[in-house]
Amino acid sequence: MKLKDLLKNSLFPKTIPGAFNAASALLIEDAGFPAVYVSGAGLSAGCGLPDTGELTLVEVAVLSSYITNAVNIPVIIDADTGFGGPGAIKKTIAALEGIGASAIQLEDQTFPKRCGHLPGKGVIPAREFAKKIKAAVKARASRDFLVICRTDARAVAGIDDAIGRAKIYLDAGADAIFPEALANKKEFAQFAVAVDAPLVANMTEFGRTPYITVKEFGDIGYAAVLFPMTAFRASMKAAKDALRELKAKGTQKGILKDLQTRTELYELLGYSPSVKKG
Repeated sequence: MKLKDLLKNSLFPKTIPGAFNAASALLIEDAGFPAVYVSGAGLSAGCGLPDTGELTLVEVAVLSSYITNAVNIPVIIDADTGFGGPGAIKKTIAALEGIGASAIQLEDQTFPKRCGHLPGKGVIPAREFAKKIKAAVKARASRDFLVICRTDARAVAGIDDAIGRAKIYLDAGADAIFPEALANKKEFAQFAVAVDAPLVANMTEFGRTPYITVKEFGDIGYAAVLFPMTAFRASMKAAKDALRELKAKGTQKGILKDLQTRTELYELLGYSPSVKKG
């Protein structure tokens, strides 16, 4: 199913986990989720970097291409602030649409950006970001490639400014709106009433937004909910625990039950070692 069709109906909100590499994307697909979100925070952390937009467009495109090549479900790529102004957006769209992504996510933060749930963020003028959106929409080869626009304005200027920006972004051609780091369910509902568009929510851990279920988001009008770092955090915690056990005991025998088996890995990769190459 195309991503634009997945985002049409908030009566059946979609749960979209974040991937940080191709293997994690395969796990997401294997678990039955309808789409994959390539988290900028996840890609950066996987490269040993913070979520401050340090990866280049080429690096994001190359890393993301392993994901788009691995799965058969739609892939949304977090492109942060777009790798430049309106003039550079054409290259960004060409690169990420060209590797098979179904959507790009752009945000209105100043550069260098920060994690959306940290203090000290800044946002560029709404009209300036609208120019980026127009450039992105004009540059895409297919209307099936979506431009999802995130606003970080809530933490900077309040919920009313975030709503006002969303309307400007829709007028500029945004296909969906992603309000980042709203403070509570009431604000998400207020935003949904005011903004007539497919809406995407972010349910990251340890952030400014309290924990809200996918069903609750659907009930107030959100078509999809991202879980950008859940798989990454679970993987890192499991790896840390396994390494601590290995260091303490000099063997992994006691944690074999917690490890993915060779067979499970091969099945995930679609690899059968018994099949001879012809």
